[in-house]
Amino acid sequence: MITPRPFAGLGHADHGWLDTRHHFSFADYHDPARMGVGPLRVWNDDIIAPDTGFPMHPHRNMEIITYVRQGAITHQDHLGNHGRTAAGDIQVMSAGKGILHAEFNREPATTTLFQIWIVPARTGGAPHWEQRAFPTAERAGLMVPLASGSDELQAKGAASILQDATLFAAILTPGQRLDHRFVHGGLGYLVVARGGLEADGVGLGARDGAVVHDQAGVGLTAGAEGAELLLADLPALTPFH
Repeated sequence: MITPRPFAGLGHADHGWLDTRHHFSFADYHDPARMGVGPLRVWNDDIIAPDTGFPMHPHRNMEIITYVRQGAITHQDHLGNHGRTAAGDIQVMSAGKGILHAEFNREPATTTLFQIWIVPARTGGAPHWEQRAFPTAERAGLMVPLASGSDELQAKGAASILQDATLFAAILTPGQRLDHRFVHGGLGYLVVARGGLEADGVGLGARDGAVVHDQAGVGLTAGAEGAELLLADLPALTPFH
């Protein structure tokens, strides 16, 4: 089954410097019917104004993936890590037993990104941060693993997370079809970053989300503008909300 979550119906908060949409309950947006999908707890769609950002703040026991769609984000943490993650690339922060970090848009233009939080399979580990570049050409017509708890997919270039889950990304040309078979348990969350597509015949537009559940995989066909998509392939640890 495909359960769409249209962009227009997402939770919304405009803080001036930050315009954010929440696919699941987060901060002041609370919907008991939208508490996550399996271990996927947060998927925020953020627009960050130039020379603004999140000052130093703590996280604990969460796998936090940032996928930059436009612009770049600059990270700094108490471990001494510092880096700039540009559009199309990701950074992964395993908060473990605790980490302090800051993220800022140091660019002259707006930065847009997805921030994705996944509950880890085990808690209290040592925190770490890493970033990976994923050139557009590598994702053309293919599901590329960006971050994963699978040793096999990490060996293929995916960043490491502490959960039996994988975040995939793909770029499809107009009309192109891609079939994905779930590798972690038959549950997924799909988000269209750009363009539009049909997921097993269900139409999705730019920045729409959809829960894919109770099926072994999903067939994706890009619309007239093509599509850039992300798919969280998840273990069915709990019923989806």
